[in-house]
Amino acid sequence: MPGRRRPPPAPALTAAALAALLLLLSPALAAAAPIRLWHAYRDAEARALGDIVAAFEGEEVELLSLPFDAYASKLQAAIPMGEGPDLFIDAHERLGDYRARKLVAPVGDALEPGGEAVFQAPALAAVRHEGEILGLPISQKCVALYMNTALVREAPVYLEDIAALAGALPQGVYPLAYEASNAYAHMPILAAFGGAMLDEHDQFGFFGPGPERSLELVRSLIARRIVPEDANGALVTDLYNTGRAAFAISGPWFVGGLKDEAKRRSRVVPLPKVRETGQPMRPFMTVEAVMLSPQGAQRAEVRALARHIAGAAAAATRLEVARTPPVRSDVAVPADDAFIAAFAEQAKVAIPMPTSPAMRSTWEPAARAIRKVLRGDAPPDVALSEAKRRFDDVRRPLPPRASPAPLLLALGALALFFVLRWVFAAKAAVRGPTLRRALARSLPAYKYVAHAVVAIGVLVMVPLVIGAATSLFAGSGESLRYVGLANFISILTARGGPLFASGSFYLVLAVTVLWTVVNLFFHVVLGVSLALLLHRPTLRLRAVYRVLLIVPWAVPSYVTALSWKGMFHRQFGAVTGLIEAVNSAFGTSIEPIAWFSSFTTAFTANVATNVWLGFPFMMVVTLGALTAVPEDVLEAAEVDGATRWQRLWNITLPLVRPVLAPAVTLGAIWTFNMFNVVFLVSGGDPDGTTDILVSEAYRWAFTREAQYGYAAAYSVLIFLLLTLATRASGWRRRTPGSHIPQGGGAADGSAPAPVAAAEGV
Repeated sequence: MPGRRRPPPAPALTAAALAALLLLLSPALAAAAPIRLWHAYRDAEARALGDIVAAFEGEEVELLSLPFDAYASKLQAAIPMGEGPDLFIDAHERLGDYRARKLVAPVGDALEPGGEAVFQAPALAAVRHEGEILGLPISQKCVALYMNTALVREAPVYLEDIAALAGALPQGVYPLAYEASNAYAHMPILAAFGGAMLDEHDQFGFFGPGPERSLELVRSLIARRIVPEDANGALVTDLYNTGRAAFAISGPWFVGGLKDEAKRRSRVVPLPKVRETGQPMRPFMTVEAVMLSPQGAQRAEVRALARHIAGAAAAATRLEVARTPPVRSDVAVPADDAFIAAFAEQAKVAIPMPTSPAMRSTWEPAARAIRKVLRGDAPPDVALSEAKRRFDDVRRPLPPRASPAPLLLALGALALFFVLRWVFAAKAAVRGPTLRRALARSLPAYKYVAHAVVAIGVLVMVPLVIGAATSLFAGSGESLRYVGLANFISILTARGGPLFASGSFYLVLAVTVLWTVVNLFFHVVLGVSLALLLHRPTLRLRAVYRVLLIVPWAVPSYVTALSWKGMFHRQFGAVTGLIEAVNSAFGTSIEPIAWFSSFTTAFTANVATNVWLGFPFMMVVTLGALTAVPEDVLEAAEVDGATRWQRLWNITLPLVRPVLAPAVTLGAIWTFNMFNVVFLVSGGDPDGTTDILVSEAYRWAFTREAQYGYAAAYSVLIFLLLTLATRASGWRRRTPGSHIPQGGGAADGSAPAPVAAAEGV
């Protein structure tokens, strides 16, 4: 009726009602959201945390355990997007970096009244950054000295007292086992010589006479077989468990890997002094704290949970379940618990690890310098000078800001070009009467591929675009800035140094190309050879052999890489065991090989591991191609008198080649980017010379102050190199004379090339 307002449609009413309902319920939904707590605990520590959270009277708590190696990167990715935890447990030395990235907030009233007097002063000082308390301490950890009481009775006063046991211990027993090439484990000896990893001005401190003498001492201990060479955590645990180490330097976490018998004969004491300086060995101390994300800090129930986790009852639970030394003065350490008492005593002289973001940049150059000295590749002064140069290079100022106008103009011109091209193409098509009919016929096909286009766009194209855009920026957090092509210029100019200096783009590229060519050669040769052997109909147990030879490909690459790394250990590896067996059987005196002390042997170890991983793929592809080779052609060639070699070279291989070519291209791409083998087997040793482009990009992203823009520029260059290489391969195959016709005959109607070759034999 005129003048009468019509009611809105039912769908509009429904949508409006739902919107109003959600608006009314949003505070309640937010309040009901569970508290998300992230941690990296395992075993007893994880059980203790579970008991503590279960005793919390409040909101529901979601516990998420993450691998320690990926913990920081997960926090950095999730918290800024609002998908991270409300609170999390981490080590205090990351607070400076987390604060700069706005991943952590002050604890506020989560600190209980009088809390500053309750917590031990060193622990509370460790979580204080620029005058603000950014975490509540819950534990402190440092290394101490484990004694095997079945081999030694008295705690040593000096480190040299341990070395003096070398002649008194049984054959094959090391006086001391620890990770000598690890920068964190070297810190106690470094501190005894008055050195530091980072000075008070955030400059590289592992430099000068004191640090040099500390390295000389450790090198002499290894040379006299006081300390095992190239020891990692697993090896130290194994030596101590099997009674082949009288002492071990490690932290409270070491107990989790000990057998019951080893625990019974163990005693923990503070680290000894160094006789040369008369100073005690002072390890780094790490304070674990519960920290609040910016989102979680706004919720009262999250702050209450943080206060509960850091409270006295929780500290008692950790002490009972995980045997974690408390950091609260109101929680007493049992007088009869020598284990806890020893670590508490050691913590009194321990050095809290600096919270400066610069600390993250010290580990890689320090570790490389230590390994070079201990392997005899360089004297301490040269190695530490190079480490300082690397630290300064990583810490160099960010590139200046650049104007985005050139980029916007280029993108606008590119977009205009494609729009005009599409418009002209559409105009040309409109002139034809069949355009609409063609579009109508194509609509079903578009529907079939639409989901694939969306999936490829979201999973492939969007990350590519984001990665390419990231390469144009530098810095992080508030220091993030657009720098244009500065990252690419820095990479391609070797950061202002010699073009083929250690770690430069061109040297790493040369190693990457060599790595790809050598691996691909062995992949193809072994894969094709084994496929030809397994294709023989007279071979017995072919199915069994095929399954066994595919196993290396089926096993995850990181498992294989770690297994091969263990086999290449100079003292305890399987390869050394074979050398010793040969020496015993034939009376030879072949020395064990230090696989990771030179480029040649380290590169060989990487290649051997990757060849083991890669040849089954080529074998499987070749086996499939061999089934398509016509038997009548081979029989005709045999009747004509062709030898096996002639049939293989002139018939089989030409027919297999078109199928093998895409497999070779895929294998080249995979090998070019084979991060797992290089990172896990050689780790870039010696001195980063075996790193390839993708492992170098990883180091810039995760071990050198998280320079994601620089790492993204590396990734873009890798993408461009692989794109050009694959396109060049396609162009070469399309040139006249390089393509083998497939099907019943050649383009001119003559016999196929392999058949013609057979007729000419």
